[in-house]
Amino acid sequence: MDRDAWFLLLPALLPVLLLSAGPLLYGLSLAFTDAQSGRTEVTRFTGLANLADLRLDSLFWDSFKIGLVWALSVTALQLLLSLGLALLLDQDLRFRWLARTLVLVPWAMPEVVVGVMWRLVYNQDAGILNATLRDLHLISENVDWLAGISLALPAVVVVGVWAGMPQTTVVLLAGLQNVPVDLREAAALDGAGPWRRFRAVTWPALKPVVLAITALNFIWNFNSFGLVYVLTGGGPGGATRLPMLFAYEEAFRYGQFGYAAAMGLVMVAVVAVLLTVFLRNRLKEDDL
Repeated sequence: MDRDAWFLLLPALLPVLLLSAGPLLYGLSLAFTDAQSGRTEVTRFTGLANLADLRLDSLFWDSFKIGLVWALSVTALQLLLSLGLALLLDQDLRFRWLARTLVLVPWAMPEVVVGVMWRLVYNQDAGILNATLRDLHLISENVDWLAGISLALPAVVVVGVWAGMPQTTVVLLAGLQNVPVDLREAAALDGAGPWRRFRAVTWPALKPVVLAITALNFIWNFNSFGLVYVLTGGGPGGATRLPMLFAYEEAFRYGQFGYAAAMGLVMVAVVAVLLTVFLRNRLKEDDL
């Protein structure tokens, strides 16, 4: 790449380096120190001491398992529901423009607003969910959805899926626009049913888009913080304490910046490995 090309890239490259790459590298470097808040002594380099301590921290690994369950569940459900919705919105429906607009509503809402709204929906005494289920005679007494050990994580997963569906739907809908219409029509003329047309025509063209949005969704969901923090704060009893929440508490509640940075380093490494394996397997399938 010549100098002129680098010069043109600088306006876009500098903010990324200063606001993303720089803080990331600094944060990861803290993982090898004993940095703490309110400490008067000079921060020292401790090597792998934080990682060694983290290896024996059962609470962190429990939160890591919860984070994987959360990320995999939300990502899979987002993909399935968004794919169905995108296929529906791709049809020649009446008021399709309005439906496509309404799909974007959750995406336009900040995470804090979504969390507060769903806390009201799940409210044990005045929530619309309990009121609706009582009216339908599906429950006889109010359920505390966000305070039950067995119910809290599924309830939060539902919110995560609802909040994340719009961007997935929009991306898949854009991918559907690139599927050749003449191929669909030719398959229909040959007698192929809806499922066979989807499997033979639509899915091969949509697969690269699905691969990309699935990988991105997994990263976003695993690093989720604001939504779960507002809904449950990691409770009850740590049932929804995602690893990002655990690292946040370690850093800003207990002041252990170095130890929290070590958690972030582990999360980055594990997610990178999982995504590498996932993408490699998918790309191998495409080459076969």
